Amino acid sequence: MVFNSIKFPKLCYLFRTAFVGQRFRYSDFEFFQHQNPIWFWLPQVRKEGWNMTKEVKLPKPKEKGIISIEETLHQRRSVRDYKKSSLSLEEVSQCLWAGTGKNLYRRTAPSAGATYPLEIYLVVGEVEGLEPGVYHYSISKHHLERVIDGDVRKSLSRAALEQGMIERAPISIIIAADYNRTTGHYGQRGVRYVHMEVGHVGQNISLQAVALNMGTVIIGAFDDQQVKEILRIEEEPLYIIPVGKI
Repeated sequence: MVFNSIKFPKLCYLFRTAFVGQRFRYSDFEFFQHQNPIWFWLPQVRKEGWNMTKEVKLPKPKEKGIISIEETLHQRRSVRDYKKSSLSLEEVSQCLWAGTGKNLYRRTAPSAGATYPLEIYLVVGEVEGLEPGVYHYSISKHHLERVIDGDVRKSLSRAALEQGMIERAPISIIIAADYNRTTGHYGQRGVRYVHMEVGHVGQNISLQAVALNMGTVIIGAFDDQQVKEILRIEEEPLYIIPVGKI
């Protein structure tokens, strides 16, 4: 039996309930309106290992903290001033994992249809044992891949309407989206799902920062094209999240 690049992935998707126990949803009917080649439906691995100059293995994230989730919710706030202090690699690792890392089941943040449209980038200025530059966070391997050498915090701050906390913070986490991963599945409705997901990830990072006695603020005011050029990315930037000690 021969399957073409359109019918085969749709057939697999139609009968996926037999494998993962999900109900057939109304949105599944919309799925058949979108024509994508078979490779579109395979796991997203395009970023990992492409044109990376250096890989940095991150410490294993901790699964237990010293304060409760209720305490982090109670203490969460937007923080724009940070101590002049570098972060440890352990602290960076914990924040990245909290955002959308691998957990016991799949990821720490939900994603519509497990389409995972988000890519995480790290702008490093002052991290112990990590050279300044721009890094891509490999979720599957829990490590960093350096894509740009040098400190770009000042340029990123200018692209974000001169918001100085980006330049002052030792790191900033940038969340960017490849909308096609989700809209190819759900159509235009997928845009909404992408925006929901970035909110989940942003909140996870915010609460983890509180648990580590650090502060952060969610920034959405910036020039999209300038940010893309500074980071040399194709995805659409949605959040810039500076993180620092308080």
